Amino acid sequence: MLDKNPKQSFDDDFVQMKAEFSKKNPNFIFCSKPFLKTEFLNRFIESQKIPIIFLDFDLLYSGYVSSKMIKRKENVRIVRSDRINWERDLKEIIEKISRERVLVILDSLNGIYNMFDELESSRFINAAIMLLSSVARHTKSQIMVTAMVIKNDDEWILSPGGRHLMDSKESGVYFLGMSEANIILNKIDKNQPNLRSFEIKK
Repeated sequence: MLDKNPKQSFDDDFVQMKAEFSKKNPNFIFCSKPFLKTEFLNRFIESQKIPIIFLDFDLLYSGYVSSKMIKRKENVRIVRSDRINWERDLKEIIEKISRERVLVILDSLNGIYNMFDELESSRFINAAIMLLSSVARHTKSQIMVTAMVIKNDDEWILSPGGRHLMDSKESGVYFLGMSEANIILNKIDKNQPNLRSFEIKK
């Protein structure tokens, strides 16, 4: 459960949240509950009218769509990328976001890391995300990256795996949690406590 933040605002239509996300690119959504993450992504996707490319690395969202527990949206293209076709998929996405405004969701960072075992995989993955974000700025496209995490001392690390997460002034970082009845998205910045958060009715 998350404490009530005096800067917390209700945002069931995601208008304020979209404005917040537009300030940074990419935006990282941290969470410790996979089903809560999927519920949030589905709600956020429903609020979008622009084309969406959903790179599904943990297969949770696409599994819900396949089972019809989540309705398939016409503006959403689901891509189940793997180690073999990752480079091809990345090139196609870069070409698309260089031409038009698109929301690209990478779900999740844990799944991306699971595709690679090389020592340099972290640098390669971070470089790919930052390249996407750089190209996206020309068309006001948005890059959203989810990650399953735990907090270790004063740092967020991937769980499982224990990898440290990239830190950039260009990135927005948020933690997704719950109050008694609602979804709450808290902005994270260790240098600025008590930042704004957004509450969405479940």
